[in-house]
Amino acid sequence: MPAAPAPVFRLYLLRHAKAAWALPGQKDFDRTLDDTGFADAEIVADMAADQNLRPDLVLCSTAVRCRQTADPFRRAMTEDLDIRYVDELYAGGASVYRDIIGSQDTGLSSLMVVGHNPVIEEILRDILGEEAAIKAAPAGYPAGALAVIDFDTRPSDGILPLGTLTAWLDPDSHNR
Repeated sequence: MPAAPAPVFRLYLLRHAKAAWALPGQKDFDRTLDDTGFADAEIVADMAADQNLRPDLVLCSTAVRCRQTADPFRRAMTEDLDIRYVDELYAGGASVYRDIIGSQDTGLSSLMVVGHNPVIEEILRDILGEEAAIKAAPAGYPAGALAVIDFDTRPSDGILPLGTLTAWLDPDSHNR
């Protein structure tokens, strides 16, 4: 039986893991992961590595909690994992995320975006369609969860085509 053809493009959507509440006087941008968030980020990174789900490039919000969520992927996969920090992913809306995803080099076969809700969930709904998104995440997009979406056509110019959910890694569903 022949192997399934490789997708034209694969998108990894990672919502930052569970973060602590801001301390008095602390900016939202500087919030860190709490103990559960640190553990969940490690679990999802290890699950992804075990399933050979490895992006070519990681674009990560510059917020501390997103950077802390992305770091375990470098440890679980390879120290050479290309992680780039993008300010616009911190406060940008869905159109900013679409533009960033669609503007990547056409030689890139996969991309991970590490960002924030509600935008991550909105992008998932755009890509999968409402029904499939609700089936994947009936209670909303959980903190620390990773969606892996395959495309038959490449996103471009801020337009994200419909994709197919290939994997859903949720730290809450992992047996601890």
